[in-house]
Amino acid sequence: MTTGAAIWADEAALLSAARGGDGQAFERLLEPHRRALHVHCYRLLGSLHDADDALQETLLRAWRGLERYESRASLRAWLYRIATNVCFRAIERRARTPEALDPAEVEIAKYLQPYPDRLLETDIEVEERESVGLAFVSVMQLLPPRQRAVIVLREALGWSAKEVADLLGDNVASVNSALQRARGTLHRERTAGRLARDHAPASAEAEARVMKKFVAAWEAVDVDGIVELLVEDAVLTMPPEPMRLTGTKAIGDFFRTVPAAGALERIRLVPTRANCQPAVAAYLEDDAGAYQAYGVMVFALEGEAVASVTGFAGHTDLFPALGLPVSLDG
Repeated sequence: MTTGAAIWADEAALLSAARGGDGQAFERLLEPHRRALHVHCYRLLGSLHDADDALQETLLRAWRGLERYESRASLRAWLYRIATNVCFRAIERRARTPEALDPAEVEIAKYLQPYPDRLLETDIEVEERESVGLAFVSVMQLLPPRQRAVIVLREALGWSAKEVADLLGDNVASVNSALQRARGTLHRERTAGRLARDHAPASAEAEARVMKKFVAAWEAVDVDGIVELLVEDAVLTMPPEPMRLTGTKAIGDFFRTVPAAGALERIRLVPTRANCQPAVAAYLEDDAGAYQAYGVMVFALEGEAVASVTGFAGHTDLFPALGLPVSLDG
């Protein structure tokens, strides 16, 4: 068994080599943290592509700043500090920052994208899974940057208020105040119905049954069958469009008229997973009879019913990240 002392010694040796310009040592030093840092950036930014960019900038800044790293602080905390500050700057660069908006009036996070499950750590904890869910991540985009960081670090990663204060260069009282304000926004969004209601997560078997029924109904162009799978007050959104449909009738009418102008038979669905939730990738039939990447739908379930559908039309560049081809044979 590898002891903590042995791990620390190995890390120290890699750090020394990396400081000497050994790129491979640097890669080995950072590899245990890479996925977690990517998810951290995603939680703060809400966009898979922005998280990609933020991770690359984080690694570059870490490489350039190795000489300034003081090993009495944990490497993990140092990397999270860099990543968090990179995300703060990315938020500032956005043309219209969410914190400039009134969260009570905003229903759709402008920059939201799904996050493929295949990019997550295989042993991710339950609390961390919940904080990767689309509902949670979308509400994060409505918070000021520091509140986002505080609630993610405190509640998703379990850091202490002192650890978060050290990372942000702040004090514990300020961190606790930011956490309370962020929780207030979460409560307000949940009360308004824009954040998923608290419910026991569906089992893998239940998810599989629901998704099998949904795909079968879609392939049969059975919109009534799709509607039967929805809870009465189900919600359909399509970020970044300011569209929010509530209720089975509105969603049924949407599926009858909007995707491929209602010609559901021209759309092939392939099950996948994103944000620790069931999802489908949609392919649209072209004039040659082949199927081209069209969009992604991510589902939130309550028991064996669909509580929400979040559609991402045109996000065809997400398909490789989902491990899926951009086209299918007819």
